[in-house]
Amino acid sequence: MFAVLALAAVATEAIVGYPDRLFRRVGHPVTWIGALIAWCDKVWNSETLSYDERRWRGVYVLVLLLAVGILSGLAITAFVEQFLHGAVAVLLCGVIGSSMLAQRSLYAHVADVASALESDGIEAGRRAVSMIVGRDTRALDEAAVSRAAIESLAENFSDGVVAPLFWMTVAGLPGAVAYKAVNTADSMIGHKSERYLAFGWASARFDDLVNLPASRLSAFWLVAAASLSPGLSPHRAIEVLRRDAGHHRSPNAGWPEAAMAGALGIQLSGPRIYNGVAVAERWVGNGRSDLTAVDIRTALDLYRAACGLQIAALVAFVIVSLTF
Repeated sequence: MFAVLALAAVATEAIVGYPDRLFRRVGHPVTWIGALIAWCDKVWNSETLSYDERRWRGVYVLVLLLAVGILSGLAITAFVEQFLHGAVAVLLCGVIGSSMLAQRSLYAHVADVASALESDGIEAGRRAVSMIVGRDTRALDEAAVSRAAIESLAENFSDGVVAPLFWMTVAGLPGAVAYKAVNTADSMIGHKSERYLAFGWASARFDDLVNLPASRLSAFWLVAAASLSPGLSPHRAIEVLRRDAGHHRSPNAGWPEAAMAGALGIQLSGPRIYNGVAVAERWVGNGRSDLTAVDIRTALDLYRAACGLQIAALVAFVIVSLTF
């Protein structure tokens, strides 16, 4: 029944997302997990400790987050099943599990960047894209802003949509919550800075592991969606995947980025600035580099098609599972 739960979750999230009123009243599971990680960082990540001790403490944090995620998922499932039974209980758990997905909100945040560029110019575009990327956006031109938005769309399609849905299908609500806890830890403490190189090591490495299947699957959905999208090229997407996916700074992010770049015929990644430090990254793709808001819109269309294919595949899987 995990597949039914996952289908209920992705359908709920696609239709209503996570209501703003609910967020204002109680927050969001990611903010709750983030508060726990921030507490662990404050209490356990002392700069007076040795590198090895901080690394071990990071391992403890990872174990704690996995335990909290799994036990929370099990507790929610058990609570629902006390009052409801069968398909109704599964559907309600799916509605609750929809908070683990970012399909609708990701589209909205990236579309905001395109709208800002189209309506209010480069300064507005920089402000909008700064909400979804970690790099320094103050000196970005329109092409760089557009590139950053499309990169964020590709990467977060994998770890914000495909991965939690994959783990929900495989391991139910406990799997999705545990995945979200690990992914949040990677975004908060999985950096190669002096403070987090040791403490965030375990979370970063484990996040690489649990995102591995989804990164490949997300690339597949983007290639398949490109084959259904006029003007886009699945063949070029496959070519760029083979050549560039493995050269990315991340073992996983390169897959959806390469598929996106190849399908659109553009270049992504490349040099950027983090915290005032220039980082020389290899380019992904060998197409156009003079990107605009139009390219963001095209990327969003491809993203929606990929999401649609994923939902269609899940529907087919549920039908086959219930039939046999």
